[in-house]
Amino acid sequence: MKIVVVSDTHMPRMNKKLPERLIRELVNANAIIHAGDWTNMSVYEELAKHAATYGVAGNNDGEDIVRKFGYRKLLDFEGCRIGVVHGHGSVKRTGTESQAISTFKGVQLDALVYGHSHIPAMKRSGGMLVFNPGSPTDKRRQTLYSFGIFSIKNGALTAKHVFYADKT
Repeated sequence: MKIVVVSDTHMPRMNKKLPERLIRELVNANAIIHAGDWTNMSVYEELAKHAATYGVAGNNDGEDIVRKFGYRKLLDFEGCRIGVVHGHGSVKRTGTESQAISTFKGVQLDALVYGHSHIPAMKRSGGMLVFNPGSPTDKRRQTLYSFGIFSIKNGALTAKHVFYADKT
């Protein structure tokens, strides 16, 4: 199973359409996860043309997106449990990753997907994969744009980032 993982698209402000590099991966995706800051429901509509699309709202999303997705989601794909949250919060002293992890405290997860920082990250924490795909349209101070791909085979989840320089 192939899951494309994105966050922080901030469309249409940061890009008028999904980047071609992302679309190439969406074509054969089985599912798509968006970790918030869509900023427009048209992003969901475009992603959903390619595969079943799941996600959460971020701090820049309107009430329509909040109503549709909420701020936290638990997903199960082929026996792998994935938590999704944007990662923003009111506690300024903790980082985005810490905010995301605390959202699912006490919940057994195979992977945690978060966004908000636009900084790609991948690490293990207590046996759980902690993954930020970065942003396919707003790299901020990063060198490259990015998104992620999860592969699930025989109940095992693997992850990688896809990096690229051109968001058109």
